[in-house]
Amino acid sequence: MKANIGRLVNVPHFFIILFLVLCSTNLYSQELTVLKGVITSDKGELLSGVTVQVKNTQLITQTNKEGEYLLSKVPVNISLLFSRLGYRDLILDLKLISDKENTQNIILITDIQSLDEVNITEKFNSSHLINLESAKFSAFPQTSGSFESYIKNMPGVSGNNELSSQYSVRGGNFDENLVYLNDVEIYRPMLIRSGQQEGLGFINPDLASSALFSAGGFEARYGDKLSSILDIRYGKPDSLSLELQAGFIYTSAALKLPLKNGFFLAGIRNKKNQSYLGRQNLIGNYQSGFSDYQFLYRQNLSSKLNLSFFGLYNAGGIKINPDKRITEFGTSDDVLRLFVNYDGEESSHYKALNSALTLSYNVNNTLNFKWINSVASINEDEQANLLGWYSFNEKQGGGLSIKNGGSLLGMGSNQTFFNNYLKSLIYNTELRMHKQVKSSFIEMGMRFQSDQINDRLDEYTALDTSGYSFPAQGNWTYSGLINQQNLVNIQRFSGFIQNTFNLLPNLMMAAGARFNYNTYSQENMISPRVSWMFKPGYSEQLLLRFSAGTYNQAPFYREIKNYNGILNAAARAQKSVHFITGTDYKFKGLGTSLKFSSEIYYKVLSRITPYKIEDLKIRYLSDKIAKGYAAGADLSISGNFARDLESTFRISIMKTEEDIQDDFYFAKNLSGNQIIVKPGYLKRPTDQLFNVGMMFQDRLIQNPTYKVHLNLIYSSALPIGPPGPARHTDVFKIPAYKRADIGFSKDLADPEAKKSSIFIKKYFQTLSIHAELFNLLNFKNTVSYLWLNDKMSHQYAVPNYLTSRMFNFRVIAKLKSR
Repeated sequence: MKANIGRLVNVPHFFIILFLVLCSTNLYSQELTVLKGVITSDKGELLSGVTVQVKNTQLITQTNKEGEYLLSKVPVNISLLFSRLGYRDLILDLKLISDKENTQNIILITDIQSLDEVNITEKFNSSHLINLESAKFSAFPQTSGSFESYIKNMPGVSGNNELSSQYSVRGGNFDENLVYLNDVEIYRPMLIRSGQQEGLGFINPDLASSALFSAGGFEARYGDKLSSILDIRYGKPDSLSLELQAGFIYTSAALKLPLKNGFFLAGIRNKKNQSYLGRQNLIGNYQSGFSDYQFLYRQNLSSKLNLSFFGLYNAGGIKINPDKRITEFGTSDDVLRLFVNYDGEESSHYKALNSALTLSYNVNNTLNFKWINSVASINEDEQANLLGWYSFNEKQGGGLSIKNGGSLLGMGSNQTFFNNYLKSLIYNTELRMHKQVKSSFIEMGMRFQSDQINDRLDEYTALDTSGYSFPAQGNWTYSGLINQQNLVNIQRFSGFIQNTFNLLPNLMMAAGARFNYNTYSQENMISPRVSWMFKPGYSEQLLLRFSAGTYNQAPFYREIKNYNGILNAAARAQKSVHFITGTDYKFKGLGTSLKFSSEIYYKVLSRITPYKIEDLKIRYLSDKIAKGYAAGADLSISGNFARDLESTFRISIMKTEEDIQDDFYFAKNLSGNQIIVKPGYLKRPTDQLFNVGMMFQDRLIQNPTYKVHLNLIYSSALPIGPPGPARHTDVFKIPAYKRADIGFSKDLADPEAKKSSIFIKKYFQTLSIHAELFNLLNFKNTVSYLWLNDKMSHQYAVPNYLTSRMFNFRVIAKLKSR
């Protein structure tokens, strides 16, 4: 009986085994293929960090920074799941072709119920990064034509010069900001003294597909600067596009061309702003011209290997033949006026070439290697030989006028001379690896860089306060006399390793470390960094963030050059520690969805190099060492008060000071005896207590194609002092910077337009006209000072004002692809 039961049981086992064998044979023989594509948002943004999974299998990958994904060895009949927090899940059933590489591009729809995807889901952006929509740049009125000027509207950022694209972040200076373009570090000219000499920034907003910005606490995969990073990406376009812009100051054209196995981007920009510069208080003949040419070509050599080549040429120059200057300053009760007649000219030019070659190899769905090679060459020169005869007068009776010059306080001559050039050649090569292991994303990289600098300095200033005289006569006092030739060659080695992973389902962590070494200071430095993002389970609208890390900025050329132009062989890296905590909270209010963001930070500046700022020129005191701190809070609230138009209000509070080691000066006490004074902590040149800004957009209810764009900035006073390396003399203040720019626009190709010609609808995707009024309230903003002495040896600071009110008109067109 037992034997019969055993036979009956073995019969179904036989059929089960046979069924499994047949199934496995069928699966083994099933045809496999390759699937790739690009994933974008419904706003056209490239989406990285999107999970792509073949349902019910272990075949899974994520999109890279260009929004690309690749799945190899997948069945021809599959069901794909695309998921990313902040966007609706998408499931597609596909029937693929086995004998070719299959392409499936995807558009994900924003899930308005989700939290901001930038701060939660971006595995590449697990720290304090803000996603900037480059498309917004063209709408707002701006004078510099540079995308970097858009950064000035971010929390924690200040910029008190509308002619410049340079910005200060949380107490840092211009040299402490990193800019990346497709993983290539961008370098700017170093001889620029003022905003009027600065041309177009190196970022072309027409080509940018994504932009990320961090004001501190950024991850180990980024570099070692002390203040901020701006990460720009030029990515693959979804269709053929030609964009044109023309205005009184700025013109541009951009071509975006998708190819069968790659894409091509090209952009041209030009700026001529002599009409704008002529509105300053220095009257003369201005000749300026700035141009920028860029392209990016990418070719997929195979399903796993792609190559991209980037080229950039950025050049500009300005020549000024000043005639005269008339500047009123002082108070309403004590009005002073400076008259200057000039002879001579001033000019500056720069040419920057940048090229990069990148090879990317996808070993499989979870492993990628990238080899980045770039060369930056910048040639700069500046010449000036200006002689000025000046007099300044004090108010008498009914006030100053041409007829009533007032009482004479002082007269004399001043001469400015410089004939400098600087050539820099920077080469770097870097190998990066990205590896996904289950829920972890591991990144590491190794980089070598070579800096070659050739700098010749020949400059001086002279002042004669005894009356009008020529250089061969009178009592001339010379200062700032520099005659120096510097040749610098520095090799740099750096690397990083970082892992981004989920500690808990609602807690993400990024931990990593950087190391760097350079042959100049010969320091071995390691910078550990960590950040957390936590979304409490009780709230779908709240996000908490915290970051901490060390940042070691190895000395670059300007940081090793002393105030007198001599190199400091003992220069060392600047070091800081960041502690940052922040929150994001979404809520309903004022009839729309609002987002409140806040960050509180404290930066321990354990070793820094003191410096002084003259307009845009940073002059380091490289032979001195200081310690200091920067502490503050950044608050902002944003929302769409009009459909598809985001407005932002922000306020920043900040305090930064430094204590220079062994610093002292001589003074006299009340008894007239000479004493030694140790100043202790001093305000840093970027110590700005308040910074308030607003970017507001609205549209007409009756005709929504008409829009208004308003940009307001208020930045409190900055410390400043007379020329010279003595930091304790910086006890004066540059007045608060106040700015209001307004622009009006109309999109003639908008589908909601009540009247639109057939021609426009047929050939234009967008066609907008913009009327802008810069410095709407005509504020007199001061950028720097000219320091003069009267006949009684009293010193006066004569303000150098920025631009006055000006009108601009421009047209932006985007042609339809046919």
